[in-house]
Amino acid sequence: MRNERKTKRFPVFQLHHLDFAEYELLFPLMSDEKEDQICLEKPVIGVSRCLLGDRVRYDGSGERTPWIVEILSTHCDLLPLCPEVEAGLGVPRPPVRLVRNDDTLAVVGREDSSLDVTEALSRVWKDRRNDVVGMDGLILKSRSPSCGVADTPVFSETGTESTRGPGVFTRQCVEAFPLLPLIDELSLENEVGRVSFLIQVFRYRCRRLQALPH
Repeated sequence: MRNERKTKRFPVFQLHHLDFAEYELLFPLMSDEKEDQICLEKPVIGVSRCLLGDRVRYDGSGERTPWIVEILSTHCDLLPLCPEVEAGLGVPRPPVRLVRNDDTLAVVGREDSSLDVTEALSRVWKDRRNDVVGMDGLILKSRSPSCGVADTPVFSETGTESTRGPGVFTRQCVEAFPLLPLIDELSLENEVGRVSFLIQVFRYRCRRLQALPH
């Protein structure tokens, strides 16, 4: 009965065939009453706007991800974000990239290095921080100078790619909320990645809401 009640309450899990043991991982030692309190509302997930199909990329294109738009959106509340647009960079806009100078990471124009939007993107983080406090996960655009999770190219001042890592917005998210589940659209292309992310989201949500004052 306990498992039946949960599958009815969380149909998103039925889509991915999570079993009773996996539910117990999500709700360890938690009463039914507490589960109801925590899961009364849908989880909140921040999503890069281009992945929802919005044409906000630097070249005016979008990269709609069907699983996010057609399936995840029915079970979670999606909060669209695009740091570069919110920084006032416009659409279309000159492409930018990450450049490291000693210990400093800057976001500068790919073709015009005098274009420096580092401070503008930092202001977006300050404006968005309170929104991220209430999120249970983030789905971000791969390779993006602002939103990349782990594969954004980082260049030297001479223009040589030296390493890869997260974009500037993602870095600030990780520094402020190291346990917040983060993933890019490429990691959601298979069932394993989707299930793993959903479990992380619901675990994080349980911990986040349990920590709130009654």
